[in-house]
Amino acid sequence: MSEPGGPQPEPSRQTRRSWADIGPRLASAAVLIALTATAIYVGSYLFAAVVGAVYGGAYREWETMVSRAPLTPMGWLLIGLVGVSGLLYLLLGIVGSLATIALACVLAIFMGREHLAWRIGGLVLFGLLIISLIAMRGTGNAGIWAGLYLGTVVWMTDSAAFFTGRQIGGEKLAPDISPSKTWSGALGGLALGTGAGLLVWIWVTDSPIWIGILLSATISILGQAGDLSESAIKRFFRIKDSGDIIPGHGGLMDRLDSLTFGVFLVAIVGMSHAGFGAIAEGLLHW
Repeated sequence: MSEPGGPQPEPSRQTRRSWADIGPRLASAAVLIALTATAIYVGSYLFAAVVGAVYGGAYREWETMVSRAPLTPMGWLLIGLVGVSGLLYLLLGIVGSLATIALACVLAIFMGREHLAWRIGGLVLFGLLIISLIAMRGTGNAGIWAGLYLGTVVWMTDSAAFFTGRQIGGEKLAPDISPSKTWSGALGGLALGTGAGLLVWIWVTDSPIWIGILLSATISILGQAGDLSESAIKRFFRIKDSGDIIPGHGGLMDRLDSLTFGVFLVAIVGMSHAGFGAIAEGLLHW
C-alpha cells in the first residue's frame, strides 16, 4: 500500500491499454472489405463510381481541413468534379479524367490564394489516385488479382501495426508526428503485410518469389509512410482525425492514407513493365 502523498504505483499495461474501439473498427472494416471486394470483382462502371465517390469524399475532408471553414458552393463543385472524374475515365479515357481535374484546379484559383497550393495539391493527388486505381483494375481478371494483392498487403500491414503496437508498445516510431505509433507496430506490420502479400502472390501468379517479397515489403513500408505523411499533414492543420464517417477509423483520408503510395508504386511498376493499358498484368507477370 502506498503512503499518502507518495508516488502512486504505475498502472499496469492492462489498465493503460484500451480495446473499447475494437468492435466499431472490426464492424467498419468488414463493411469496407465487402464493398471493396464487390466493386473490384464487378469492375467497370461500378468500380469507377465507387472509387470516384470515395476519393470525392476524401477531397471533401481535405477541403474542410485546409480551409478550416464550412464548405462553400464552389467547394462542393470541386468535390463533385473529383467524384465524376472516375466515370469520365471510362467514358472518355484518361484525357477525360485529366481534363476534369484540370478544370477543378482552374476553378480553385477563383477561390482565393490563401489555400490555393493545398487545394490544387489535393485535387491532383486524388485525381491521380483515381486514374491509377481504375487503370490498375482494367477490364480483365488480372485487375481483380492485382487489387486483391495490393489490398491484402496494405490492410494486413495496417492491422498488424495496430494490434502489435497496442499489445507490445515500446519505442515510439515518430513521436513528433504520430505519438501512438511504435517501432514494434511498424515491424509487426511489415512482417505480416509482407508475409500475407507473398501468400497471395504465390497463389495468383507463377512469377519469381523474390519479386513478390520485394514488392510486398516495399508496399508495406510505403503504406506506413503514407500513414505517417497524413499524420504530419493533420498535425500541421492541428486536427486529430480527417473526419468521423467511418466508426472506429475516423475519416476516409484516415482509412485511405496507407493505400496512397502503394497505388502509385503498383501503377509505376505495372506501366513500366507492360504499358499503361496492362498495369495489372505488368505487376503480376514477370
